[in-house]
Amino acid sequence: MKPERLLPLIVATALFIENMDSTAIATSLPAMAADLAVEPVELKMALTAYLLALAVFIPVSGWVADRFGARPTFMSAIGVFLLGSLGCAVSTSLEWLVLARFIQGMGGAMMVPVGRLVLLRSVAKADLVRALSWLTIPALLGPILGPLLGGLITTYSHWRFIFLINLPMGALGIWLAWKYIPLLKGEVKSLDWTGFVLSGAGLALSMFGLATLGRHMVGTWTAVACVAAGVTILAAYVMHARRHRHPLIDLGLLKLPTYRIGVIGGSLFRIGIGAIPFLLPLMLQLGFGLNPLQSGAVTFTSAAGAMFMKTLAAGILKRFGFRRVLVFNAVAASLMLCTYGLFRPGTPYLLMVAILLVSGCFRSLQFTSLNAIIYSEVDQARMGQATSLAAMVQQVSLALGVTVGGYALSLTSLATGQATGAPINFTFAFLTIGLISASSVYTMSKLAPDAGAEMAGRAQPGGEITDPKPMARPGT
Repeated sequence: MKPERLLPLIVATALFIENMDSTAIATSLPAMAADLAVEPVELKMALTAYLLALAVFIPVSGWVADRFGARPTFMSAIGVFLLGSLGCAVSTSLEWLVLARFIQGMGGAMMVPVGRLVLLRSVAKADLVRALSWLTIPALLGPILGPLLGGLITTYSHWRFIFLINLPMGALGIWLAWKYIPLLKGEVKSLDWTGFVLSGAGLALSMFGLATLGRHMVGTWTAVACVAAGVTILAAYVMHARRHRHPLIDLGLLKLPTYRIGVIGGSLFRIGIGAIPFLLPLMLQLGFGLNPLQSGAVTFTSAAGAMFMKTLAAGILKRFGFRRVLVFNAVAASLMLCTYGLFRPGTPYLLMVAILLVSGCFRSLQFTSLNAIIYSEVDQARMGQATSLAAMVQQVSLALGVTVGGYALSLTSLATGQATGAPINFTFAFLTIGLISASSVYTMSKLAPDAGAEMAGRAQPGGEITDPKPMARPGT
């Protein structure tokens, strides 16, 4: 099998267990909250803890892969993730669950970015979009199976078994990595330990403060102090990175137009999308009274639509180009997200499924386009840094999405005077995150008409793009 097909399928095993685990947990949040004696909204900490660990440890994933090799790093990362899964399965309190999820995130911080780095260093740019599609098609089986398995297990057994269902696939991933993934050691530079401490502490404190603000885990003033300290430390990192010859996170990559636009616009889009796994299952179960299995049977359709779109993404990008797709698709996906808040207990099942299916298609196309365009101007020497920075920002955005979604739901509940699970509260919560996603359109419109032409398969030998009438850039 060709590298652009074999390697993505192997890396996809890591994405499979990660996505299946996360989506299964989302379906089971109300049951977990009842068992741990906490409010369902407080379980956003279990979701953000994982994403926070990803953001903290992703920046060192490239260095670890260069120092020890991609293969052993990838195998060890899967092992750490499975260890965290076992910890989640035996947790008896919210604090224990949050800690175990953080350990899972430490493993995820290595296995997914390092796996993607294997592709970027092994596959030609002209084949990258197709390779990314091969990567995400099997990985999307996780979000498809996760809600159904999570709902089935929670309804007829116990939610703790959710964390054990990914063990066989994880073991398969370790074996395949040992057999087929190349060592791929890169040039090893001294690790920026100061940068690692500053970036990690800054992200951890700021995100922890935001996630706990207004909740009972810590006091309000303690949460505010954490946010203030985190932002200050992150500012100190920016100053440090400007002086260091080889900073842990190369902020100079943001000078590349496609990278900067893709990262900033993608972050805004992901903040809105990141709230979906948290808000949607809560609405279906707390607001509509569905059991976990019924809820999972509704939410999995979004992943099915995403999987279908992956087979068409390369052709759509070749036909219309990155800028047209990213601008139009951001609007369409955001509008579809807002419609989630219009669901009511009496909404026909088939209508909800149809909306989620189409919404998954739009969202999938946007992610595929974003994940490709940011690397169009990055040379191989900086690919590791580019991968780490992009992945870190993505996880922070998704964590912010969960946090913003939780706040929007709580504040709306206070304003309406109704219980958190009241459908009207979800209407305003989904409207809020939908508008945040839609705000990414302005940034996407700054892309040049021929941005990513080589990746999209629109570049001719002479360097011109194949579309004879490209869209004019705003203001030109």
